[in-house]
Amino acid sequence: MEKRAIIAALLMAGLLIAYQTFFMQSTETPPQPPKAESPGPKPAAAPTATPAPSPAAAAPLAAPSVPDRTATVETPFYRAEISSRGGAITVWDVHFRGDRPMVLDGVLGSAGIRVVAAGRNEQPVQFRLSTESLNLGAQTPAGELILVGEDGFGRRITYSLRFRADSYVIEQALRVENRQNLQQGAEIWTTWAGPVEWPKDHDAFPGPRPLHVVQLNQGAFWPYRSALSDDLNFPGVGAWVGFESSISHAGSLGQAGTYLVAFVPKSPGLRTVEAKTTQTPGAGKNGPSKRVEVGLVASIPALAPRQAWEGQFLSYIGPMEFERLKALGVGLEKSIYFGGFPIPESKARDWGLPTFPMEWIAVPVFWLLHWFYRMVPNYGVAIILLTIITKLIFFPLTVKSMRSMKAMQALQPQINALRSKYKSDPQRVQRETMELYRANHVNPLGGCLPMVVQIPVFYALYVALSVWVDVQNAPFICFGKAWSWLPWLGGRDVWICDLADADHTYILPILMGVSMLIQQKMTPTMGDPRQAKMMLIMPVVFTFMFLSLPSGLVLYWTLSNVLQIGQQLYMERSGMPAKPAARAMKKA
Repeated sequence: MEKRAIIAALLMAGLLIAYQTFFMQSTETPPQPPKAESPGPKPAAAPTATPAPSPAAAAPLAAPSVPDRTATVETPFYRAEISSRGGAITVWDVHFRGDRPMVLDGVLGSAGIRVVAAGRNEQPVQFRLSTESLNLGAQTPAGELILVGEDGFGRRITYSLRFRADSYVIEQALRVENRQNLQQGAEIWTTWAGPVEWPKDHDAFPGPRPLHVVQLNQGAFWPYRSALSDDLNFPGVGAWVGFESSISHAGSLGQAGTYLVAFVPKSPGLRTVEAKTTQTPGAGKNGPSKRVEVGLVASIPALAPRQAWEGQFLSYIGPMEFERLKALGVGLEKSIYFGGFPIPESKARDWGLPTFPMEWIAVPVFWLLHWFYRMVPNYGVAIILLTIITKLIFFPLTVKSMRSMKAMQALQPQINALRSKYKSDPQRVQRETMELYRANHVNPLGGCLPMVVQIPVFYALYVALSVWVDVQNAPFICFGKAWSWLPWLGGRDVWICDLADADHTYILPILMGVSMLIQQKMTPTMGDPRQAKMMLIMPVVFTFMFLSLPSGLVLYWTLSNVLQIGQQLYMERSGMPAKPAARAMKKA
């Protein structure tokens, strides 16, 4: 392989490693420049805050006793259980390539509807349920659960939840009616809570765990992201807020979020909140644990007797599928973190962005990949089609590269003569060599073109495989479980049952290394022959580097090498590269 092409490949590998190290594992997006926003109420620091007291304190009323009940909701997308105590979601099992629980009792899940008012203790509202079973599907595409309860201070709260058979969204509505004979206001909280540090006695939890709190401010392009910590303070009025979560054993996905719990206010008077961590009793033997709450708070004004307040909001609880999130039209697709590269401060001010978003490269590539997937419902085959299309598009550059390398190979005797003649003057050798290239119309960088132009596609595919939930657990050629006597597999799936995970059989990385070695052997040799022999170690280096990369990315690179070999054989047999080299020799 040409020396410059090897250098380009090494630079690509170095950039990939640096990107994975410094950007993909970044836990917080740098803050964006402030944008002009309409003034709004600042989010409350914690749910312990209470609104200003009413003109007269409402006397407590005896709330009717309501027995605990549970409503079950079954859809093709999830199974949920809603408790009459606060309307809390006690079960939410997502049916997405297996069942994934989103709730863990006492550790992770919904806190229900809570009323915070002056002169009373905060507690969930006890509701009566309109039904205890909803089964949605093709025959019943939507259903509604209505909860009605009293808070014990003369406020009747009606909480409506509308479910759809083809969506992870819950359309929710609140109605608060003052049944006292005096004015009174309150705050209604609905949140989702998760631990800052996961309890050790729940390490085997098979569902996704919160990684970051994400909030998109109204009118902003770039969402704020923060790892779960003791201090959460997101400025601005949020268009939505939520938890970005991931399966702890999701292989090469690392710190990429694959599931989302988000709250989207749709009415005035509702605002997003990110409650600071609080000490609550732990669910296990580890004692007290710190928790973070995200959600919405409705600031109910002082309502006159028999006056009512109403508000609507959405909740999304499911996988971070780009097209599904984008279809909601509220910017939830921006919760998918593709990473970004730093840009100069002056450009950041002009563009209003802290970094160059990798999604501008990754999203178009994945759209093309998803388009192929709709034709052939296998993402492995879609990657193969993407590779073939890429090689066909860049075929003219491959021809130009081969001609350039052949021409340089033909000029090699003259270059060696220059090295011998000016061996004591390296700069003179460089000048004379460049002059020789110029006289024979040879571009020394031409051999790198096919590899350089494929770098954006390579990075985009890497990012898509790392963060795109559509490809998570997507199989290519899956043979079931590994044999028990293979210790390094440990009962994993064989062969490629997850394109986002590494190939733990190492078959695909080895095939990649072999294809790279064959390609290198076929590439015209230039420079010192001893140096060319040393370059033969590069396939070994790349093989080890690709062992831990997503198998979908290794599949792309392997097939790209195979197609490159086929193109080189075709050009060698057709004599296409030989003509420019012959012309170069005549001019020399």
